[in-house]
Amino acid sequence: MPVKIRLQRHGKKGKPYYWIVAADSRAKRDGKYLEKLGAYNPNTNPATIELDVDGAVTWLQNGAQPTDTAKAILSYKGAMLKNHLAGGVRKGALTEEQAEEKFNAWLKEKTAKVEAKAEGLSKADADAKAKALEAEKAINEARIAAAAPVVEEATENTEEAKASNEEE
Repeated sequence: MPVKIRLQRHGKKGKPYYWIVAADSRAKRDGKYLEKLGAYNPNTNPATIELDVDGAVTWLQNGAQPTDTAKAILSYKGAMLKNHLAGGVRKGALTEEQAEEKFNAWLKEKTAKVEAKAEGLSKADADAKAKALEAEKAINEARIAAAAPVVEEATENTEEAKASNEEE
């Protein structure tokens, strides 16, 4: 039974939400699966990925083949690296402690990159909101300034009309 690690689509039209599953390759895309490994939400920025790394590594070691997108997600979360390091441990190239140390160092670096991106996005969003507020204030001041002479003319016209009515 050939097993694939792939995405199973959920969510509504135009708002996809995916489960990362290990499934028989002959099963339908959204059909029966063997194990749910995580979830992927591309609607957020940056995309939200929840993944059971150890479960994914277990499936990879048992011969499951990830699809292209699933492979990219597994690589992003470190499952492919952990599988690679586990292969090195099996061959005797490094010890379990060294492999765990390398994985934790990579994970720390990756987390820092993701946090930096999130901070940059929030800062850009805040800057855009501030610029929009300033532009809106300028437009409102221009409208008030343009409306002021019209109000003055209207009061002058009413005063002239009252004066002419009193003369008659």
